[in-house]
Amino acid sequence: MELLDRYLQAIEFWLPKRQRQDIITELSEDLRSQVEEKETELGRKLEDAEVEAILKRCGSPLEVASRYRPQQYLIGPTLFPIYRFVLAVLLIGCVVPRFLIWLVFLLVDPAHRGYLHMENLWVTVLYFAFFTTLAFAIAERSGVKLEALNTWSPRKLPPVRDPNRISRFGSLFEIAAAVVFNVWFVSLFWPRPIIDLYGAQLTLTPAWRIFFWSFLFLAAANIAIAGVNLFRPYWTRRRASLRLVADGLGAGLFCGLLKAQVLFGISAPSLPAPKAIELTNVINLWMVRTLPWAIVTMLVILSFDVYRIMRLRCVHLHGGSFRALW
Repeated sequence: MELLDRYLQAIEFWLPKRQRQDIITELSEDLRSQVEEKETELGRKLEDAEVEAILKRCGSPLEVASRYRPQQYLIGPTLFPIYRFVLAVLLIGCVVPRFLIWLVFLLVDPAHRGYLHMENLWVTVLYFAFFTTLAFAIAERSGVKLEALNTWSPRKLPPVRDPNRISRFGSLFEIAAAVVFNVWFVSLFWPRPIIDLYGAQLTLTPAWRIFFWSFLFLAAANIAIAGVNLFRPYWTRRRASLRLVADGLGAGLFCGLLKAQVLFGISAPSLPAPKAIELTNVINLWMVRTLPWAIVTMLVILSFDVYRIMRLRCVHLHGGSFRALW
């Protein structure tokens, strides 16, 4: 049976040298018995096409040989989930912010969109991927993982966490911080012809009045949401949606403030007029240049808000009973 002999020869090439002869003998006996059983069933010798069908059912020579080879990994199945997680965090932390900033510059200020040098970004990605893989491969070969994995204790595992539960301390801190900040904000930036800021006099454009009352309204809305969260410490889709709307409006207002150049003029007793004009222009310029970074930050915050709403679509298991958070 030439086809069978050729098949065994191809398998033999990929087998470990020490076990090669024993494995081929075993495979040869098994395959020849299959052929003989088929011939007995049909009452005749098998044709090449029929032998080929039997061999195809067994798999390709490389596939068959791999069943007899020891499993070899660069990073084994125990460490691989950790490796994948670490690599994802590093790459996302490297690629996503820089890509978002590049995209914002492309949309807001096309003249500066090339400052990130995207080709350098891919070099950075390759460095991260290479050295992370190398570190885990060394850990796999050295067996460091075994000692760490064998010393774990169930008592040291983190407690079960409900992702939809709201910390009352967090709500209290949010309310306190918001109240303190807004008292400071109102006392210092209340709309008036000239604002005294620690000895410097600021003149703001009429647009500041709109921004001021809008920020104050949103601050009151966020304090109200935090107050409800304090007494009902579970996110619901309604409150999560309100938080998304509030954060979205706040993001839009803040980015609009950076772009609006509301600072009309600045003066101080020891500041000459030409320097005051120059300082005003510099402040307005840097506010505009900060806009892409602000947009990226706001997108990250809004992404968390959207994720919270999507998570609340599911029915959550809490306290031994199913509780739908709507």
